[in-house]
Amino acid sequence: MKLDPFYLILDTAAWIERLVPSGVRLVQLRIKDLDEPALRREIRAAKATCARHGCQLIVNDYWQLAIEEACDFVHLGQEDLADADVPAIRRAGMKLGVSTHDHAELEAALAASPDYVALGPVYPTILKAMKWAPQGLDRLAEWKRRIGSLPLVAIGGLNVTRIDGVFAHGADSAAVVTDITRHADPEGRTRQWLAATAQWR
Repeated sequence: MKLDPFYLILDTAAWIERLVPSGVRLVQLRIKDLDEPALRREIRAAKATCARHGCQLIVNDYWQLAIEEACDFVHLGQEDLADADVPAIRRAGMKLGVSTHDHAELEAALAASPDYVALGPVYPTILKAMKWAPQGLDRLAEWKRRIGSLPLVAIGGLNVTRIDGVFAHGADSAAVVTDITRHADPEGRTRQWLAATAQWR
């Protein structure tokens, strides 16, 4: 499986509707703390937008809802992976991505036979409090040696000036959140990311 090199992560269907038309081909809907009806509405709206624009939608965490809404890709953190019914995800025909932050988590992720592995934070991140220090580029290269042909997603503190470094050290896709959503011109910044990752597409 090949991932698009530009992996956008957004927390509302409205953001997806706003930015995906710029040419985004891979987006994760990552929502926290919504009730189930609201989550379901967000997933449906995001799925519809992505279908219109030929974009791959990945649903974060809510694997049961993703199955019920006939989504085709889910991303799980380690706690969610431990509680998830991975065989049910596979029976539904869904692809699976898993977050990792250390060697033990990488082993747990690989045991689930994921379709990609994410490593982070590569650089310091303002998105959320992390108990892990920045992993750095050398850790990215180590992860790629260990997982071989499995796609590797770099996440955490990435911006357009750091893209070349993560790809040079083995990443197949670069995930971004705040460099776009907190930018003064999110649409313009999205286009910059698309241009900067074009050579790996």
